[in-house]
Formats: sequence, C-alpha cells, structure tokens
Amino acid sequence: MALSPTNNAALLQEVDEAVRRDRLDSIWKSHGRLIVAAVVAALLAFGGYLFWQHRQNEARGERAEALVAALDKLDANQPRGATADLEKIAAGDDAAYRSIALIQQANMQAEKGDMKGAAALVAKVAADQDIDPALRNMALVRQTAFELGTIKPETVIARMKPLVDAKDPASPWFASAAELTAIAHYKLGQFDQAGALYGRIAKLPDIPKSLQSRSVQMAGMLGVDAVADRADDSAARDRKGEAAPKAAAAAKSEEVQ
Repeated sequence: MALSPTNNAALLQEVDEAVRRDRLDSIWKSHGRLIVAAVVAALLAFGGYLFWQHRQNEARGERAEALVAALDKLDANQPRGATADLEKIAAGDDAAYRSIALIQQANMQAEKGDMKGAAALVAKVAADQDIDPALRNMALVRQTAFELGTIKPETVIARMKPLVDAKDPASPWFASAAELTAIAHYKLGQFDQAGALYGRIAKLPDIPKSLQSRSVQMAGMLGVDAVADRADDSAARDRKGEAAPKAAAAAKSEEVQ
C-alpha cells in the first residue's frame, strides 16, 4: 500500500528527528562533561562579576560616608580626627576620593600657613594620571598659587601657559591661570603682557566679583581700559540679542506672504 504525501512528510520528519537525537546523544557522550564544565565556569564568572560590582558599589558608599564623616569632624573643630580619616581615604585606590581627600588636606595646611606642605599635597593630585584632566589642572593651579612666593615667575608662566592658551575648548581654569600669569609678568616688569591678561580676565562674563574688580583695577593701572571694553562687549551682546527677534519676525512675515 503506497503512502500518501502527508504520510511521506510525517515519516521523513520522524526520521530527521531520530537522526538529530542520535547526533545529540553522540555529542553528549563525547563532550558532555566539557559542556557542563563550560556552563558552570560561565555561571561562576558571571556570579563573580556581580559580586565584584556589588563590592565596588559598597566600597564607594563606604568611602563617601568616610569623607562626610571627616568633613563633619572639621565642622566640629576636630582636626586630628578629620586628618586621620582623610589620610585613610588618601591612601585608598579610588582616584576621585583620593584626590578630594588630598585637596582637603592641602586646604587645612594652607589655613595653618604651611604653603609648602599644601603645595606638596595638591602636587600629588596634579600628577595623578588616573583622574580627570580638569581636576589635574585645577590642582596644578592651586599648587602654583601656594608656591607663588617661592618659585620663579618664569616657572609660573611656563606652567600656566597651556591653560592660558587653550582655545578649543577654553580651559575652565583660565581666569585663575591668567591671573597667576599676569602676576608673574608684573614681577618681571612685563607690564604690557600683564595688562593684556588682566583685560582678558575682566571681560569674562561669569567670574567672581572680587576677581573681576581686581582685574579691572589692575588692567586700568597698566593702561588697559577694561571698563570700556566690558561696556563695548555688553552693548554688542545687547545688539545681538535685539537682532535675533527682529530676524525671526522678518522670517515669519516672509513665510506668511
């Protein structure tokens, strides 16, 4: 009796499934232990990663709590306890917290009048390649400020030059670096360079008022009218601000027509 096409398809499917089962049985007999070992190893590795990540999060939380505790001790006028806590954080392997602890220790040294000790602490931050460049640059500016009375003006100018000359993008520490450089130029009798830098600082829109006032005054003493420059810049910005709505209105009018 001949099989119908439907019966033929069903028979072929059963044969195909039987062949696949035989192949799987053969593979399992030959490599079953290796497969199990590989699966177990993968699970152990994944579990280890999850545990490591959990411990990292816990450690970050512990370091944050330790830093807050140290700052609380400072507020409570307990410098010894704060110093001990900060030293532990600074000795750790987390670059960000290590830097914060060192900077805070430097501030404490500076408040005591130990500028050399303060400079040495922030110098460690400035040389730390594991932290963000912006933080390293900030530490370099602080180090230079602490050392300003003991290092040569030429050293200040050379050290701050990359921050002063940065254009695209401009350094977020330009104002502080430029003021230190202007002081160095002034000490060397290079009054034109000093005045130009003070003028550039005075024209910045978002700087502390004390720095702005100081820069305007110094620029004026050195023959740079920073007040007029700021007025011109402000007027130019106002004109630009007024022009934008007019241009938008004109464009809208053209669309309607």
